[in-house]
Amino acid sequence: MSDAYILVLYYSRHGATAQMARQIARGVEQGGMTARLRTVPGVSSECAAVAPEIPDEGALYASLDDLRQCAGLALGSPTRFGNMAAPLKYFLDGTSGLWLTGELVGKPAALFTSTASLHGGQESTLLSMMLPLLHHGMLISGLPYSEPALLHTQGGGTPYGASHLAGADGKRPLDEHEISLCRALGKRLAHIAQRLEPSRG
Repeated sequence: MSDAYILVLYYSRHGATAQMARQIARGVEQGGMTARLRTVPGVSSECAAVAPEIPDEGALYASLDDLRQCAGLALGSPTRFGNMAAPLKYFLDGTSGLWLTGELVGKPAALFTSTASLHGGQESTLLSMMLPLLHHGMLISGLPYSEPALLHTQGGGTPYGASHLAGADGKRPLDEHEISLCRALGKRLAHIAQRLEPSRG
């Protein structure tokens, strides 16, 4: 397991989802595994990637090898009309080669999202993000109600995955419950990956 890692793959336009990704990565490491943070470039109206090969700041862009070689996946996106953002969907649409070879079958996955408003489609986004992962044969993990923050949060947090109320300007910082749930999700994913990895080897 020394080389095994959890891929924390996300798209973030204003930084809120990136904040979540860093907290999930911290949870993965608290769970005893390495976290690999990766993002995806934006897309144009014609759906072609529009970005330099290496971003000016933040996480590197994900490759299919990052996905192929991971022991588990945490996938995050801001909400766009109750669904994931186009850049992340565009990346996932390019993973048919991994689907054909079954590279992701049996690997655990978890999801996270951020919204501008409290009822801005957090749960529908998390549920819709599960669909391509289920097609890949991944094993979806949510957040159990044994996590106390899930019962007390007044911002984000769902049994379907971690979520965050970023506010209309996208600048609201993660509150203590949202941080707790992000870390819990990462830790849970790491523990599941460690249990599954011997059976996959």
